[in-house]
Amino acid sequence: METATISPKYQVTIPKSVRRQLRLVPGQKVQVIAYGDRITLIPLKQARELRGMLRGLDTSFERDRKDRV
Repeated sequence: METATISPKYQVTIPKSVRRQLRLVPGQKVQVIAYGDRITLIPLKQARELRGMLRGLDTSFERDRKDRV
């Protein structure tokens, strides 16, 4: 588990091992979520980076309503 320190300007440096693992780059945006006593940072990705992530998804299932294709 990595730790970080909050600076006097309330900035936090993400440890190098985490940056490498998540392939974070300078200027990349992250979503900040406060949940109870935790803070979660979720890296935002551009739409073009998400292309193909659902490849192979099984879409054959019975629909509830017949009016939808």
